[in-house]
Amino acid sequence: MPIIKDYFPGGNTGEGFFSYYDYVIGNDANRIFLLKGGPGTGKSSLMKDIGREFFKRGFDIEYHHCSSDNNSIDATSPHTIAAKNPGVVDEIINLGEFWDVKKMEENKEKVIPLTKDVSRSFKRVYKYLKAAKLVLEDTMELNSSFMDFGQINLKTNEFISEIFMGHTYSDKLGKARHLFGSAYTPGGFVSCTESVLSNSTQIHSISGDIGTGKTTILEKIYKSAIEKGLDVEVLHTPLMPEKIETVFIKDIKVGITIDEKFIDENKTLNLNKYRDEEKYKPYKKIIEEDKNVSNDLIKKAVENIKHSKALHDELEKFYVDNIDFTKSDILKNQLIKRIEEYIK
Repeated sequence: MPIIKDYFPGGNTGEGFFSYYDYVIGNDANRIFLLKGGPGTGKSSLMKDIGREFFKRGFDIEYHHCSSDNNSIDATSPHTIAAKNPGVVDEIINLGEFWDVKKMEENKEKVIPLTKDVSRSFKRVYKYLKAAKLVLEDTMELNSSFMDFGQINLKTNEFISEIFMGHTYSDKLGKARHLFGSAYTPGGFVSCTESVLSNSTQIHSISGDIGTGKTTILEKIYKSAIEKGLDVEVLHTPLMPEKIETVFIKDIKVGITIDEKFIDENKTLNLNKYRDEEKYKPYKKIIEEDKNVSNDLIKKAVENIKHSKALHDELEKFYVDNIDFTKSDILKNQLIKRIEEYIK
């Protein structure tokens, strides 16, 4: 049975827009079609249609979503992939060729200011997320100071041994693929964890407050997998893109995640158990306040992402009204035939 997996290759983060786009397509691709064109030219719809067609034919499909519009497949500036091997592997498809250019020019005085408004709105998004990140970094430092990392290290080694039981080292190193497993979007916080882990045979979970060492453990796990010659997918958190929320070891179909949906009190590695509660108690109120402030800042960021999406939708109308979608349908059928040529 074919499967569909969802990812976010880029994200709205505390460091601005952060990209893992270089990991979307592997170096072994036979052909890469790069769709170009303004908003509303049908790039996302075209990719979805082609994806559905090949899913029906039994192929596994990946959808890489836009963090600024989670219902869209990502293909909008600045969320782009540059042509690395033009002509040889990469082929640029310009959907802008289907515009009625004269009619587009008539909208110039409306389109340019709207484009600038979208940009300004996203600047506010990133300021709020940066502020939220700074507040949580204080919480992270506090929590770290209460932890017994010696005990956590011992438990981590046991945890890793359990995951890789029976798997020996290989004469080659595995590869890591970095993407986002969740994002702040116009629809709020959206997670793809269930999709990413949909074909796992085992799922382990780790819980604990920020600063208790979850990312450190997940790093050790994925690097251990690489040393054993196993390929992994490393899914990062949206606020702090250096932090990890999920590791999927593809070759053995084992997932490890901090996603709360997978928490099982009897099986989850709970790092809060290794916190010195006496040291923690005097700071508990401060930490709760920091969490509330950070959550409020993230809510403000999401409000501005929604506003940016509304402006972008308004901008799209000028393009949608002036494009010939019958030509887009012809292109879709041409691309399907082109892709068929590469099926072995």
